[in-house]
Amino acid sequence: MTVCNIIDNKALPPAGKATYRAINPSDTADVIADYALSSIDDVNKAVAAANRAAPGWAHETPIARGEILRKAAGLLRERVEAIAQQASREVGKPIEEARGEALYSARVWEFYAGEGTRLTGDNLPSGRPGVVAYTLRKPLGAVGQITPWNFPMSIPAWKIGPALITGNTIVWKPCLQAPYTSIAMAQTLVDAGLPAGVLNLLHGDGFDIGQAIVDHPGLAGISFTGSQKVGFAVHQAASARRAKVQCELGGKNPLIVLDDADLDLAVLTAIEGAFRNAGQKCTATSRVIVQKGIKEAFTKAFVEKARALAVGDARDAKTFVGPVVDARQYEKIRSYIKSGAEEGAELLLGGDSGQNRAGYFIEPTIFDHVKPEAKIAREEIFGPVVALFTVADLDEAITLANDTEHGLSSSICTTSLASAHQFLNRAQAGVTSVNLPTAGVELQAPFGGSKASGLGVKEQGRPVIDFYTELRTAYLKVA
Repeated sequence: MTVCNIIDNKALPPAGKATYRAINPSDTADVIADYALSSIDDVNKAVAAANRAAPGWAHETPIARGEILRKAAGLLRERVEAIAQQASREVGKPIEEARGEALYSARVWEFYAGEGTRLTGDNLPSGRPGVVAYTLRKPLGAVGQITPWNFPMSIPAWKIGPALITGNTIVWKPCLQAPYTSIAMAQTLVDAGLPAGVLNLLHGDGFDIGQAIVDHPGLAGISFTGSQKVGFAVHQAASARRAKVQCELGGKNPLIVLDDADLDLAVLTAIEGAFRNAGQKCTATSRVIVQKGIKEAFTKAFVEKARALAVGDARDAKTFVGPVVDARQYEKIRSYIKSGAEEGAELLLGGDSGQNRAGYFIEPTIFDHVKPEAKIAREEIFGPVVALFTVADLDEAITLANDTEHGLSSSICTTSLASAHQFLNRAQAGVTSVNLPTAGVELQAPFGGSKASGLGVKEQGRPVIDFYTELRTAYLKVA
């Protein structure tokens, strides 16, 4: 199978000179594809196709657009096993998580298909006799979407779904590591009857093709998910040309465990939040802040539970912690583990690079006695590495939890309703939870961060409709 772009519903080979080698992170001897990347000319062709298709797609009724999304969701459900197996091979996501992500993506498209019946405006009173006033929504036109490798199905789904149902056309640059998963996602929409030019897929590097999408005057909006540094640059560049911009960026997410917490639940909550998908989630738990009365018992149980987690090939059903995505990420995480030891933290578990294995494996790693100013306490690692902290009370815990430039997700384990309410009111994060992991979102709820973790309208749920539409006010003289 050849890695191709999809422009105007046609499979076209990328025309750039640069190439990329996609490797199975569970087995580095398994080369998935050596493929060419797109050129700037490819970007121009895709943007032109999206703009040609924009008037016709906007003219379609929202219900008709919804039927295509619903049919694509059905095809995704039918193909879930093949797509999940491919994603697991390409990005190292444990197979059960990959299946769950594919099904979640189908549900996202079904949700936005339903939104086609709810794209309403408001009837407004007018102070002028014989005048009717109301609001209505119009699509932006052609938009650019740039998505990451850690969720190669669900993040594209929750960008593509609302963009399409509101009548926009798309130029989509997925991650490099999962070319076939991306093609499979796009193909469900093509097979569902999406008109030519409405969705255009381009394989390319972020530094040139991603930048060309961000800078292109033919794209009225840009939706980006990725690192904070890149996201700030995307926002600045796109805003400078007056495009609408939405960025979901990183996190340094804390879990607070109070003395009155259910110990077993707290340990499970930390394990699920920290080590699923090898910690490669923007909402992953990277800091666990434990009250001193429960600290010893929690730490012992947490380390024992983490030590027992199965590490291995992502396609093995027994695997809990698969590999990290590629060599670059592998070396980045190892450097953070090294810095943790150098800055005086106590290594309780892990630190083993997994070099005795065939892939990019990092064992679950836990540090204690971490200084608040240490790199592993402040910077997003994006791997299975957790820093433990000890605090005296809830007030100190919340203060420490908020002591970060990030503000994506934050959680607490407690049996006190008063403590839970105080935390929910004071936590500086876009997503807050009680007795639940920091990682975990629902499609009907808005998702996004505060502080440096997000820019623009939040994703998912109904609020994202505001990003993909322009609200207009209409006055009509009727008498």
